[in-house]
Amino acid sequence: MLTGAEIALKIDHTLLKPNSTKDQIIQLCLEAKGNNFATVCVNPFWVPIAAKELKGSNVGITTVIGFPLGSTTTFTKVAEARDAIASGATEIDMVINVGALKSGDLDAVAKDIEAVVTACKDSAIVKVILETGYLTDEEKIAACRASKIAGADYVKTCTGFGPGEATAEDIRLMRLTVGPEMGVKASAGIRDLDTARKMVAAGADRLGTSASIAIIMGGTGKGY
Repeated sequence: MLTGAEIALKIDHTLLKPNSTKDQIIQLCLEAKGNNFATVCVNPFWVPIAAKELKGSNVGITTVIGFPLGSTTTFTKVAEARDAIASGATEIDMVINVGALKSGDLDAVAKDIEAVVTACKDSAIVKVILETGYLTDEEKIAACRASKIAGADYVKTCTGFGPGEATAEDIRLMRLTVGPEMGVKASAGIRDLDTARKMVAAGADRLGTSASIAIIMGGTGKGY
């Protein structure tokens, strides 16, 4: 059974609220360094602050693009990704074009992802947020396949702003679809150590949560 310290190494310590302050972002970074979290996950505006606070540490910097709806243009997503990398981001969590996916336009979905992957090549890891709460199992499989073909590094469950939360069932389905070559990130609704362990057991190798401290201490937290 994984300990809190072992789980910490898989956590993207997250603060994506629109009313987040500079002091809160700095505190997030201090917590990430102090607890050996994999990355902090912040909105693009805060990436330079996180880069400054985390300089010289082993903590990466995740930011989100096309967030939270996924319906911005590919051009915009690429520009966001390049800007974020220039500011210090090491990992990019992009929201899939949910509307295109629901319309059955898998070519548009794949090209959208591929363009961001190309923009991030050799500079940042790309995680594709499927927003599973909107999708059927067939659509989840199609999104995972498109992400893999496009060369993304991870598939991810949810933004935390949509209708769904991470489930062990979805993680198992995503892992089965992408195989061992890609990462799978569980995000939204992970608020305690038991849930975190279940996600890892189901196949997740990264966890997105704002309840990180409570989780690694064995308690229950609020939020994303």
